Amino acid sequence: MIGNNVAILAEGVSRNFGDVVAVDHVDVAVRTGEIYGFLGPNGAGKSTLTRVLCTLLKPTGGRAEVAGHDVSDRPEMVRLNAGVALQEAALDDKQSGAEMLALQGRFYGMSRAATRARIGELAELVDLGDALQRRVRTYSGGMKRRLDLALALIHDPSVLFLDEPTTGLDPASRSRVWSEVQRLNTETSMTVFLTTQYLEEADQLADRVGIIHHGKLVAEGTPDELKRSIGTDLVVVTFEGSARSARQSIDGLKEVKEAGGDGQTLVVSVTDGPSAISPVAVALSATPDIRVKNITLRRPSLDDVFASVTGERINSQPSVSSLGTAPQDTAATQ
Repeated sequence: MIGNNVAILAEGVSRNFGDVVAVDHVDVAVRTGEIYGFLGPNGAGKSTLTRVLCTLLKPTGGRAEVAGHDVSDRPEMVRLNAGVALQEAALDDKQSGAEMLALQGRFYGMSRAATRARIGELAELVDLGDALQRRVRTYSGGMKRRLDLALALIHDPSVLFLDEPTTGLDPASRSRVWSEVQRLNTETSMTVFLTTQYLEEADQLADRVGIIHHGKLVAEGTPDELKRSIGTDLVVVTFEGSARSARQSIDGLKEVKEAGGDGQTLVVSVTDGPSAISPVAVALSATPDIRVKNITLRRPSLDDVFASVTGERINSQPSVSSLGTAPQDTAATQ
């Protein structure tokens, strides 16, 4: 059994599909009441680990516990204590939201009275209200996500797994789901394990973030800790001319920790942005075969952290990397 303050524990968890290693000896401990963001691109292993933790897949190696119960030895107890909302919501368009929630309550052995009371609570919690009486086919994408969240919560679980909960939603609907997740965590102290490829989602919601890459946990910490780990600030320069000359022009500057880039963009990691931006600008301006078009100062993002520890960008579109660029992971197994 795990300690009372740890709701989710993975120790050396691996999951293989034939010769493909989707999850590779991952260690994770999520504290009770914490929102833990599991961040990585498609194919990194996020969803595979989630399915292991919520008993939909058996681990190939290692062990895991959820709410104090081993996922392999006591899967039925894990399911009673955990709610799960996966990427694809399994909703019946012909039923109303209330009918689906009532059916879900019966699956968990809840009485009709307890189910009715819980549906009333959830209608307010996920802000569906009278829409629960309508057929699901009339719901917007954001409403379907919120209904799926309510279905995962019908039995009042202590742990909630959200696998890419806002994929495919417009910005307004995505923000609405974020608000519901934050409210759930604040009002009920529910532990939330959130997988996402959206950097802003992890930054906004998570108390701590784990970064997974090719099945391995490569970094972990609070969003601020992770961003501070790669330098205080970033100077981003767009220019015309030789990329090699641009890099060479700032080599040796004491303010510069490292520099990289892609094409006509240079990303410079510095210890103190306000004091570093002037020497970097002067050095670049003094280089004959380049012309600076724009120079800006910004704080590191989680994408910069991902680039720092993997050499790749998590964004679906190619972008600059403080350590150079590499092809995006496009493995089929997530």
